Amino acid sequence: MRIQRQVVDYALQRRSLLAEVYAGRTGVSEVCDAGPYLLRAAKFHGRASSVVCPICRKEQLTLVSWVFGDRLGPVSGSARTSEELVRLAATHEEFSVHVVEVCRTCSWNHLVQSYVLGVAPAPKRTRRSSQAHEASRRTAIE
Repeated sequence: MRIQRQVVDYALQRRSLLAEVYAGRTGVSEVCDAGPYLLRAAKFHGRASSVVCPICRKEQLTLVSWVFGDRLGPVSGSARTSEELVRLAATHEEFSVHVVEVCRTCSWNHLVQSYVLGVAPAPKRTRRSSQAHEASRRTAIE
């Protein structure tokens, strides 16, 4: 089971953007701009959501999870399935996951959530604590 940490929900930002679109202050072409790579990732790596597209209202949105992290190597910056996220979380140090909702019909896309997965890195001993430990050891010996 994966444990999500540092979860950020972008629902308020999404609601604000949709209000701008519905009021006519932001054009549909500005928000329906998913690129071919994102649309392809939605097709092959996405998972269905129960939310209907707020722009075209023709289909349910697809959720795509993107992973980013220094320790992921070539995997960083790619879309991953839920099963792959579980495997990565068990075998890699902390990395971030960004969940994007995508409409494959009208190309609406928006960041829905971000969070951290992975094994927490071991705490590093600072040089100061090593020096303090050495001083206390010398005092105990004397």
